[in-house]
Amino acid sequence: MTEADTGATGRSQVDPSPLSAVRLSVNDEARQLEVDPRTTLLDALREHLHLSGTKKGCDHGQCGACTVLINGRRVNSCLTLAVMHEDDEIVTVEGLGDPGAMHPMQRAFVENDGFQCGYCTPGQICSAVGMLAEVEAGWPSHATADVGSPDVALTDEEIRERMSGNICRCAAYPNIVAAIRSTAGGGPQ
Repeated sequence: MTEADTGATGRSQVDPSPLSAVRLSVNDEARQLEVDPRTTLLDALREHLHLSGTKKGCDHGQCGACTVLINGRRVNSCLTLAVMHEDDEIVTVEGLGDPGAMHPMQRAFVENDGFQCGYCTPGQICSAVGMLAEVEAGWPSHATADVGSPDVALTDEEIRERMSGNICRCAAYPNIVAAIRSTAGGGPQ
């Protein structure tokens, strides 16, 4: 290694990674980006596309604040790379609805006071939408009483188990469960 390679500090100066072109479909809109191939989907959404509804909580896949829907399935966007999702349908909380035409889950969170500080709410809402699709498809969880049955009973225990990947530091869990239950068409259990 020559002095030109290490610079005045004597440390190796590594060329930055070449940028990768990636075409993403976000909230039914085709978006073209050039990103470092190591850019997470979370950072692409927030920093490149300025969709700040998706929150960066722990940046380790432990809190669920960054949950988005990819091809209808819920994914922690901090754990996946943007370049991995070309040709996928990505939906963020902004794509579910807006103040004039809220998604039923967004409306239920408002009506049931399913948030306090609101930081986790976008991830909670995206996760809840994905979770209800899983229930409708008959996918069991660890709390499902009869895993062989195609009909999953959406009990409070079932909801809590399925939403356990989304943390609310304000502990609005009873209201979150109520919001999900009301969207699913069920009363209190």
